[in-house]
Amino acid sequence: MTTPSIAPRRAGAERTLISLTALFAAAVSMVEPVPAGAQAQAQAGAQSATGVRGYCSDRPGLGTPSCTIDRGRISVETGLVDWQRDRSTGSVSDLALIGETLVRIGVGDAIEIFGGARPLAVARIRENDAGGSTIRGTGDALMGVKVNLANPDGSGFSVAVMPFATLPLGNKALGAGRWTAGISVPLSYAIRDDISLQLTPRIDASADQAGYGRHPACGLVAGVGMALRDAVSITHELAVERDHDPGGPTTRSYLASSLAWMLRHDLQFDFGAVLGLDAASPDARFYVGIARLF
Repeated sequence: MTTPSIAPRRAGAERTLISLTALFAAAVSMVEPVPAGAQAQAQAGAQSATGVRGYCSDRPGLGTPSCTIDRGRISVETGLVDWQRDRSTGSVSDLALIGETLVRIGVGDAIEIFGGARPLAVARIRENDAGGSTIRGTGDALMGVKVNLANPDGSGFSVAVMPFATLPLGNKALGAGRWTAGISVPLSYAIRDDISLQLTPRIDASADQAGYGRHPACGLVAGVGMALRDAVSITHELAVERDHDPGGPTTRSYLASSLAWMLRHDLQFDFGAVLGLDAASPDARFYVGIARLF
């Protein structure tokens, strides 16, 4: 089936993403910047005094940080609202996730375990000629472990391995319908105190669309993180996913921007936007979340 041109709707979504990024910059420009390296020096001083690393949140963004939290610490990270829209020939679908939560527990100096859940997901599909339908329920559960192999605080060159699995505990219409598993290898390199490069390759066994088995899939997220001031950072990312479903392989690509604001040393607020770059990708996604370290 030939996919119609998507340039007009992509242009609108792109303008939205550009406007949001401009809003980020405008908000940050209203505060006084700190000298380069001041944030790293302050964190280093705090770490040497307390022996505790700074907060390394998994949110926001599409990629995964290579750093891990300290032994005995617990990080609770919640997407307050996560909304996504996808337009295809003859239909428009919206997916909203409320309260999606990830819990990470430090069990070693460079090891953490994690689990995640989607307590409420709402999907609405509207057909141009046949009305619409709404599905509500829970999503699949996530579990895994992350082991950092170099610099668990994320300084310098840092790398980790992260095997994970999803469990089909939610509504079949809102989840994969069967268990899936995979592994990602988060990497990061701090060019200087306020700029870092991030890379997250991933390979997994995804559930077939028809629900009968599993097939290989892979993805790659590349990003640049920048500390704009002592408590504010912004990340720009480009992501590509390749899915080899027996019903037909697909490739999806995304452009994303996100902002994280540390309200205090153990509390973070974030928001972000994702733009689909091709016909197979959802058009746009916007989210707001919060993370707390205990």
